[in-house]
Amino acid sequence: MADLKMPELNSVFIAGNLTKDPVFRTTTNGTPVVNFAIASNRKYRDSSSQWQEDVCYVGVVAWNKLAESCNERLKKGSAVLIDGELQSRSWKTDEGHNRSIVEIKARRIQFLNKRGRLSEVVQREGETEPARTDDESPVEDDSFDKFLSNEESELLKDDTNQQKKPQ
Repeated sequence: MADLKMPELNSVFIAGNLTKDPVFRTTTNGTPVVNFAIASNRKYRDSSSQWQEDVCYVGVVAWNKLAESCNERLKKGSAVLIDGELQSRSWKTDEGHNRSIVEIKARRIQFLNKRGRLSEVVQREGETEPARTDDESPVEDDSFDKFLSNEESELLKDDTNQQKKPQ
Protein backbone atom coordinates (compact mmCIF):
# COMPACT_ATOMS: atom_id res chain seq x y z
CA MET A 1 0.00 0.00 0.00
CA ALA A 2 1.34 3.40 -0.94
CA ASP A 3 2.26 5.78 1.84
CA LEU A 4 -0.46 8.38 2.23
CA LYS A 5 0.64 11.76 3.43
CA MET A 6 -1.74 13.71 5.63
CA PRO A 7 -1.95 17.39 4.73
CA GLU A 8 -0.41 19.66 7.31
CA LEU A 9 -3.48 21.73 8.02
CA ASN A 10 -4.22 23.48 11.31
CA SER A 11 -6.59 26.37 10.82
CA VAL A 12 -9.32 27.94 12.95
CA PHE A 13 -11.73 30.71 11.99
CA ILE A 14 -14.11 31.70 14.80
CA ALA A 15 -16.17 34.68 15.96
CA GLY A 16 -17.24 35.45 19.50
CA ASN A 17 -17.25 37.84 22.44
CA LEU A 18 -14.62 38.15 25.16
CA THR A 19 -15.74 36.61 28.46
CA LYS A 20 -13.32 38.76 30.53
CA ASP A 21 -10.86 41.58 29.99
CA PRO A 22 -7.70 40.38 28.23
CA VAL A 23 -4.61 39.62 30.35
CA PHE A 24 -1.53 41.38 28.94
CA ARG A 25 2.05 40.66 29.98
CA THR A 26 5.54 40.46 28.53
CA THR A 27 7.80 37.43 28.55
CA THR A 28 11.18 37.52 30.29
CA ASN A 29 12.79 38.58 26.99
CA GLY A 30 10.25 41.41 26.50
CA THR A 31 7.89 39.81 23.97
CA PRO A 32 4.29 41.09 24.39
CA VAL A 33 1.62 38.41 24.85
CA VAL A 34 -2.10 38.61 25.61
CA ASN A 35 -4.52 35.87 26.68
CA PHE A 36 -8.30 35.97 26.66
CA ALA A 37 -11.29 33.68 26.21
CA ILE A 38 -14.22 34.07 23.86
CA ALA A 39 -17.74 32.68 23.87
CA SER A 40 -18.85 31.63 20.41
CA ASN A 41 -22.60 31.15 19.97
CA ARG A 42 -24.24 28.78 17.52
CA LYS A 43 -27.95 28.94 16.81
CA TYR A 44 -29.79 25.98 15.34
CA ARG A 45 -33.28 24.57 15.04
CA ASP A 46 -34.01 21.46 17.06
CA SER A 47 -36.20 18.55 15.95
CA SER A 48 -39.34 20.51 16.89
CA SER A 49 -38.19 23.54 14.81
CA GLN A 50 -37.52 25.64 17.91
CA TRP A 51 -34.43 27.83 17.97
CA GLN A 52 -31.73 26.61 20.35
CA GLU A 53 -28.37 28.12 21.20
CA ASP A 54 -25.11 26.39 22.00
CA VAL A 55 -22.08 28.20 23.42
CA CYS A 56 -18.45 27.17 22.98
CA TYR A 57 -15.77 28.78 25.19
CA VAL A 58 -12.30 28.97 23.67
CA GLY A 59 -8.99 30.37 24.94
CA VAL A 60 -6.95 32.63 22.65
CA VAL A 61 -3.33 33.78 22.77
CA ALA A 62 -1.82 36.57 20.65
CA TRP A 63 1.81 37.67 20.43
CA ASN A 64 3.87 40.76 19.55
CA LYS A 65 2.09 43.68 17.77
CA LEU A 66 -1.17 41.75 17.70
CA ALA A 67 -1.00 41.38 21.49
CA GLU A 68 -0.44 45.13 21.87
CA SER A 69 -3.42 45.92 19.61
CA CYS A 70 -5.64 43.55 21.58
CA ASN A 71 -4.54 45.14 24.85
CA GLU A 72 -5.45 48.60 23.52
CA ARG A 73 -8.77 47.75 21.87
CA LEU A 74 -10.38 44.80 23.64
CA LYS A 75 -12.35 44.47 26.85
CA LYS A 76 -14.97 42.12 28.28
CA GLY A 77 -17.82 41.77 25.77
CA SER A 78 -15.80 42.92 22.72
CA ALA A 79 -16.74 41.09 19.50
CA VAL A 80 -13.87 39.56 17.52
CA LEU A 81 -13.30 37.41 14.46
CA ILE A 82 -10.17 35.28 14.87
CA ASP A 83 -8.05 33.50 12.29
CA GLY A 84 -5.48 31.23 13.88
CA GLU A 85 -4.33 27.73 14.64
CA LEU A 86 -4.82 25.30 17.50
CA GLN A 87 -1.89 24.78 19.82
CA SER A 88 -1.53 22.70 22.93
CA ARG A 89 0.79 23.28 25.85
CA SER A 90 1.47 21.53 29.14
CA TRP A 91 2.93 22.67 32.45
CA LYS A 92 3.32 21.58 36.04
CA THR A 93 1.49 23.54 38.77
CA ASP A 94 3.14 24.71 41.98
CA GLU A 95 1.45 21.74 43.68
CA GLY A 96 3.09 19.35 41.20
CA HIS A 97 -0.02 18.54 39.12
CA ASN A 98 0.30 18.26 35.35
CA ARG A 99 -1.97 20.58 33.38
CA SER A 100 -2.56 21.01 29.66
CA ILE A 101 -4.62 23.29 27.48
CA VAL A 102 -5.64 23.57 23.84
CA GLU A 103 -6.07 27.16 22.69
CA ILE A 104 -6.09 29.25 19.54
CA LYS A 105 -2.84 30.98 18.61
CA ALA A 106 -4.15 34.00 16.71
CA ARG A 107 -2.64 34.98 13.36
CA ARG A 108 -5.15 37.76 12.67
CA ILE A 109 -7.93 39.32 14.72
CA GLN A 110 -10.70 41.50 13.32
CA PHE A 111 -12.15 43.82 15.96
CA LEU A 112 -15.89 43.86 15.24
CA ASN A 113 -17.09 46.61 17.57
CA LYS A 114 -17.56 50.17 16.36
CA ARG A 115 -14.73 52.44 17.38
CA GLY A 116 -13.86 56.04 16.66
CA ARG A 117 -10.83 56.36 14.41
CA LEU A 118 -9.44 59.29 16.38
CA SER A 119 -10.15 58.15 19.92
CA GLU A 120 -6.54 58.27 21.03
CA VAL A 121 -4.50 61.27 22.14
CA VAL A 122 -2.45 62.71 19.28
CA GLN A 123 0.92 64.34 20.01
CA ARG A 124 2.67 66.75 17.60
CA GLU A 125 5.88 68.52 18.44
CA GLY A 126 5.22 68.46 22.16
CA GLU A 127 1.54 69.50 21.86
CA THR A 128 -1.24 67.29 23.11
CA GLU A 129 -4.69 67.39 21.55
CA PRO A 130 -7.62 66.19 23.62
CA ALA A 131 -8.89 62.80 22.57
CA ARG A 132 -12.21 62.75 20.78
CA THR A 133 -14.99 60.78 22.38
CA ASP A 134 -16.68 58.06 20.35
CA ASP A 135 -19.66 60.41 19.88
CA GLU A 136 -17.48 63.00 18.13
CA SER A 137 -15.38 60.59 16.08
CA PRO A 138 -16.05 59.34 12.60
CA VAL A 139 -16.93 55.70 13.08
CA GLU A 140 -15.84 52.72 11.07
CA ASP A 141 -18.43 49.96 11.02
CA ASP A 142 -16.91 46.62 11.93
CA SER A 143 -20.24 44.88 12.54
CA PHE A 144 -20.44 41.11 12.23
CA ASP A 145 -23.47 41.31 9.89
CA LYS A 146 -21.25 41.60 6.80
CA PHE A 147 -20.07 38.01 7.43
CA LEU A 148 -23.58 36.51 7.38
CA SER A 149 -25.05 34.92 4.28
CA ASN A 150 -28.40 36.24 3.01
CA GLU A 151 -30.10 33.12 4.37
CA GLU A 152 -28.57 33.59 7.84
CA SER A 153 -29.57 37.27 7.87
CA GLU A 154 -33.16 36.38 6.97
CA LEU A 155 -33.32 33.65 9.64
CA LEU A 156 -32.08 36.06 12.30
CA LYS A 157 -34.58 38.72 11.18
CA ASP A 158 -37.43 36.19 11.29
CA ASP A 159 -36.36 35.00 14.75
CA THR A 160 -36.11 38.59 16.05
CA ASN A 161 -39.56 39.45 14.68
CA GLN A 162 -41.10 36.33 16.28
CA GLN A 163 -39.60 37.24 19.67
CA LYS A 164 -41.10 40.77 19.48
CA LYS A 165 -44.66 39.51 18.83
CA PRO A 166 -46.85 39.19 21.95
CA GLN A 167 -47.77 35.59 22.68
